[in-house]
Amino acid sequence: MLDNDTDIHALFAGAPSTTEFKKLRKRIVRYTREAIEQYGMIERGARWLVCLSGGKDSYTLLAVLHELQWRGLLPVEILACNLDQGQPGFPATVLPEFLEKMGVPHRIEYQDTYSVVMDKVPQGRTFCALCSRLRRGNLYRIAREEGCSAVVLGHHRDDILETFFMNLFHGGRLATMPPKLVNEEGDLFVYRPLAHVAEADCEKFATAMSYPIIPCDLCGSQDGLQRQQVKQILDGWEANSPGRRQVMFRALMNARPSHLLDPKLFDFAGLMRTEEKISENSNEIPALR
Repeated sequence: MLDNDTDIHALFAGAPSTTEFKKLRKRIVRYTREAIEQYGMIERGARWLVCLSGGKDSYTLLAVLHELQWRGLLPVEILACNLDQGQPGFPATVLPEFLEKMGVPHRIEYQDTYSVVMDKVPQGRTFCALCSRLRRGNLYRIAREEGCSAVVLGHHRDDILETFFMNLFHGGRLATMPPKLVNEEGDLFVYRPLAHVAEADCEKFATAMSYPIIPCDLCGSQDGLQRQQVKQILDGWEANSPGRRQVMFRALMNARPSHLLDPKLFDFAGLMRTEEKISENSNEIPALR
């Protein structure tokens, strides 16, 4: 990576010149490139719909992908997209003005899913599940209309960990957000290139770059969300044992089906001792040597 002001993409223009920031930027770019290569995300000549919420994660994602593309390390076309869901108080001009200023190809789509969520979700229940489902459906539609082969999301390492524990505590299954999947219709990839990047690094990066952050609580604060509870648990573990999050994340990349309890993943019934295998094969005619 080069560090002169003339050797960076416009999305990095005005970046702090401190050694600390340069290390942060290189780390985020390295981890993103690592995930893209490790999970086989690159289709040369493909078009990606990069989804922007206006939060720290999506700004980080956009900047890093353009950096990789600009350096010839990501041979795909990037189309940024923001879905304005009609939340009261949403600053609709912030992202279009930012993207125009940075010269980033983009599409801004307005769909009032907020009213649908408010109408369908009973009082006292959380909005997130239905809101996310409606948002995802619209993004898939936009991707098809724009000729994109992939929808690219800004979920990071901590999102993946939190989802794992939410499934563990509340869903009774070992599962999380994969870095790469195919949608139910089978016509689009869903990528998460920031899968190896820590949330704290995204926050430091976006703050240092002074990106115009749009808050994620426009639909109203809802205390006691499961994700908030899991985040608090992980924060406590991290405070007591720094580095715990990274250790747990590595565990997700090092699964051993034979040491779990799912007979669909490992043939426990067919497992035999060595002497049983010898006995089973004892009646076979020996091979000529």
